[in-house]
Amino acid sequence: MIKRQIQRIVVERLTESPAVALIGPRQVGKTTLARAIADASTGAVYLDLEQPRDRTLLSDPAAWLSRHAEQLVVLDEIHRAPELFSVLRGEIDARRRAGRAAGHFLILGSAALPLLQQSSESLAGRINYVEMTPLMPQEVLNQGNEGTPRVGLDAATRLLWLRGGFPSSYLASSDAASMRWRLAFIRSYLERDIPQFGIRVPSSALDKFWTMLAHIHGGLLNTQQLGNALSVSWNTVRHYLDLMEDLLLIRRLPPWSNNLGKRLVKSPKLYIRDTGLLHALLNLPKEDDVLRHPVAGTSFEGFAIEALIAALPDGAKASFYRTQVGAEIDLVIEFSAGRRAAIEVKSSTAPSVSRGFYAGCEDIQPFAKLLVYPGPSAFPAPHGLEAMSITAAVEWVAAQ
Repeated sequence: MIKRQIQRIVVERLTESPAVALIGPRQVGKTTLARAIADASTGAVYLDLEQPRDRTLLSDPAAWLSRHAEQLVVLDEIHRAPELFSVLRGEIDARRRAGRAAGHFLILGSAALPLLQQSSESLAGRINYVEMTPLMPQEVLNQGNEGTPRVGLDAATRLLWLRGGFPSSYLASSDAASMRWRLAFIRSYLERDIPQFGIRVPSSALDKFWTMLAHIHGGLLNTQQLGNALSVSWNTVRHYLDLMEDLLLIRRLPPWSNNLGKRLVKSPKLYIRDTGLLHALLNLPKEDDVLRHPVAGTSFEGFAIEALIAALPDGAKASFYRTQVGAEIDLVIEFSAGRRAAIEVKSSTAPSVSRGFYAGCEDIQPFAKLLVYPGPSAFPAPHGLEAMSITAAVEWVAAQ
């Protein structure tokens, strides 16, 4: 079992808030993490609301919860019982009046939007949200490093890039087994999981749409073009995009905007958040298949960007910078007090940076300029640029 760094954050939030919602895609490891937290908490109770047996225990939820007032209660797949949110509100308020203000409910959900919609009104001011991502590079260090690694990424991080961060995919016995798991995961999401949220979109349409998004991974989003290819309206495309983003499967990275008097690109960039799913959608089962494919560069770019965004300190915001005349920065991070960093990602072990990056830096005036590349060593580059590995860049971002 790989130790998840987010466990410390969840435990910390449970000391600060009466309820913590752990959200993330299915199979990302939420249940395993929640059980580990429950096992470490004396007398904690775990209920899986997908199981009829556990749902039966909550036939009278107020009475059942009051009997466990002194314990941490973990409620998995809570979107299966949305009526619980109003009951939780009353129980939390009762516990607050009794002087027990924090750490009594850990609720798990497989999508952002349904859980947020159901809880935002009922539990406003009473709940803290934590997003659980697939495995990140810093979590797999020293895992699976058998054999002699190639120049560049260590063996574990290379494997993570290829297979993605869903534990069952990453830890599979072979690349072929990992690919079979990912294809089954995609099919299950389309045919079983999405309809569970009451979403009535044909699985065949979403399958085609998801695959089309994989082909534009790392590029500017053009909803009109997607709509024409699917023979649907741009409003339908936007609905599909919202759905995939709410399920935490894609990311729309917004363009940086400020009143600089520049002609800035206004469309977001589109990324499949897990590169293992990206490679499965494009039928790229092996590392050499990925390296030969045109998506290789943007795949590594998305891999690095996801790791960096997952490490952002509270309040920091991520975007990209691009002007109509060619200035471009892959990732701009806005920290507190107006401090911003410009980050370029290159998939080569001998990277070079274009003039467009430096032109973008002249526009936004970052306090730091980083070059993230698949190599183990940090080194200074021209014009104040610092080159470093993904894991070193993640540590740098988290320390700001």
